[in-house]
Amino acid sequence: MNHNGSLDLAKKLIDVAVDAGADAVKFQTFKTEDVVSRRAQKADYQKKKTSAEESQYEMIKKLELGEAAHEALVEHGKRNGIQFLSTPFDLESLDFLVKKLDLPRIKLPSGEITNGPLLLETARLGKPIILSTGMCSLGEIETALGVLAFGYTQPKEPPSLQAFQEAYRTSSGQWALREKVVLLHCTTEYPSPFEDVNLRAMGTMRKAFGLPVGYSDHTTGITVPIAAAAKGAVVIEKHFTLDRDLHGPDHEASLEPGELKEMVLSIRQVERALGSSLKTSAPSEIKNRSITRKSLTATKTIKEGTLFSTDNLGAKRPADGISPMYYWERLGHAADKDYEPNELIG
Repeated sequence: MNHNGSLDLAKKLIDVAVDAGADAVKFQTFKTEDVVSRRAQKADYQKKKTSAEESQYEMIKKLELGEAAHEALVEHGKRNGIQFLSTPFDLESLDFLVKKLDLPRIKLPSGEITNGPLLLETARLGKPIILSTGMCSLGEIETALGVLAFGYTQPKEPPSLQAFQEAYRTSSGQWALREKVVLLHCTTEYPSPFEDVNLRAMGTMRKAFGLPVGYSDHTTGITVPIAAAAKGAVVIEKHFTLDRDLHGPDHEASLEPGELKEMVLSIRQVERALGSSLKTSAPSEIKNRSITRKSLTATKTIKEGTLFSTDNLGAKRPADGISPMYYWERLGHAADKDYEPNELIG
């Protein structure tokens, strides 16, 4: 929403995402009259940054992008080598994103996780889904996944809550979810208090549903998304803006261009640093073994036939001799030759 309804500003935001090294840039697609009633109130965070007299309907309407604007943004993304994604908030918008723009996947937001018809139609269109889970219990997530499992596997059967539950329990339903769905842990507050983030819930969700889990961040700064990446988040979603002082509901909880670039760079470093689960010598450190480890050495002059003891046997760098792990095996044995102080023990 940080394009403020301006196509030119939206293109500049795509450019910022490209410069930052993001994999995708995501917008929101909606028909205001299908999403918000004229009596709907604005959230507290929205009231802080927009006119008090303006309704949520009026605020949202200003931020609606038409079909031609979407097509221009998709093309701008292609020219600049970044994937264009969007979140639909109504069935008409979903149909447009899938059938006209042929987006590779659909992102469904936390606020739509109880919108059964939208969940079902998204799955029946066959696209992979990224599903945010802000404000959710595990039970609510499971119910939504049941709708998706049914949609993916039962394209023509009549829907019902019982049918969703049954589809979730089938092997075909579970296979479809594993192939198609990524869950995003999320705290739906702008900005989110750090004490409400609860990143450990990512592991709970991963264990409960057996699905890839990412994180949609609404905290200030870049610390939490980097930590989420370190905890294995497979997707990171973050709001960004050209300027936090711009008028609009989401700018305050968004990163500015330099911060976005720093976040992406840091996450790329975390991705490389995670490596594998194997504990073994890394290629870059092998050369340092002989420098930092030690060898058995004489701590004083030792004449041939003298017994090795704690008084004349020690360990010093470098590690180009016998490992000090053999220290106790040498104790009490006679020296096979004369040794000078600091000489390697044979």
